Amino acid sequence: MTTEPKPPMTLSLRWDGDLRFAGKAGNTTLVLDSTSQAGPSPTQALAFGLAGCMGIDVVNILLRGRHPLEALDATLEARRADAQPPRFVAFALHFVITGDVPPEAIDRAIKLSRDKYCSVWHSLRQDIDLTVTYERIAAR
Repeated sequence: MTTEPKPPMTLSLRWDGDLRFAGKAGNTTLVLDSTSQAGPSPTQALAFGLAGCMGIDVVNILLRGRHPLEALDATLEARRADAQPPRFVAFALHFVITGDVPPEAIDRAIKLSRDKYCSVWHSLRQDIDLTVTYERIAAR
């Protein structure tokens, strides 16, 4: 599958007092807040990005395969280094997939996301441990 090259991403941040920034990318706005009160902290935003990227990939792959996906929920646990900088050292991502989706289709979607499609994962240091698990709930 060939894809068109992605245009450069441009965003802007404006200091909004304390340790808070208002961000804008196109028509999308976001508040980054070191205290996680007005919006996610930058590290939380990065973790949301990873979970969201892989979740979007998995849903897209399953729907394209015409599997009867009813819902997907994700929980991400992230561990950070004790030393400075307190960078991410491990992620544990868990999906709860509702629908009569065959386990082999879920395994394949997760593998494709991790190995090929998730640009957020491929933008992170590859010495970070990433574990992805799932549970399947039958159709409602």
